[in-house]
Amino acid sequence: MQDFTNIRREYSGIDFLKKDLAQSPFDQFSKWFEEASAVRIDDVSSMTLATANALKMPSARIVLLKHFDEQGFCWYTDFESNKGQDLAENPQAELMFYWYGLDRQVRIQGCVEKLDEEYADKYFAQRPVASQISAAASRQSKVVSSRESLQKTVDELQVANQQGIERPDRWGGYRLIPSRFEFWQGREGRLHDRLVYSAQNGTWLVDRLQP
Repeated sequence: MQDFTNIRREYSGIDFLKKDLAQSPFDQFSKWFEEASAVRIDDVSSMTLATANALKMPSARIVLLKHFDEQGFCWYTDFESNKGQDLAENPQAELMFYWYGLDRQVRIQGCVEKLDEEYADKYFAQRPVASQISAAASRQSKVVSSRESLQKTVDELQVANQQGIERPDRWGGYRLIPSRFEFWQGREGRLHDRLVYSAQNGTWLVDRLQP
């Protein structure tokens, strides 16, 4: 057995108190997102997307947040991928952001819906041509015989679509509509601050959880 019990570090985040919370969890998220962007802009939109299929088998992966507002948090992918299949069977998920430089974590739970096609068309058109072609060439999560066969498909699409390519019907966006936010701030001695917003009857209730 490999033993990692001696790997540890101290957290040193500032106090995170209920009186300092924004009234809206979306405003609180925006505040933390902006502060995380100032620390490390390249990974700030990375988030873990956790899903479960009809058999309740969980699955998690990193995706990128592309936009959000008070309607929800949005990302784009192949609808036929594993995560797309999970969401078709069980349209509930959790997003998790972890910002190492600030010792902060945000978990967001809710139901998931597909975005209207106009959102997908707009975002797909903004992507670099190479990314458009990769999305069209790859049947995400499906078995492929070899890297060479996938590259051959990419090469053929590049020759035929040098100015860009239309969005495949199987590619589009999702929106998670939040029902619960948990904001976590790492603190000294593992006495972390955990504050939760829960949606109830059109309002957000706030509770503190023990670490």
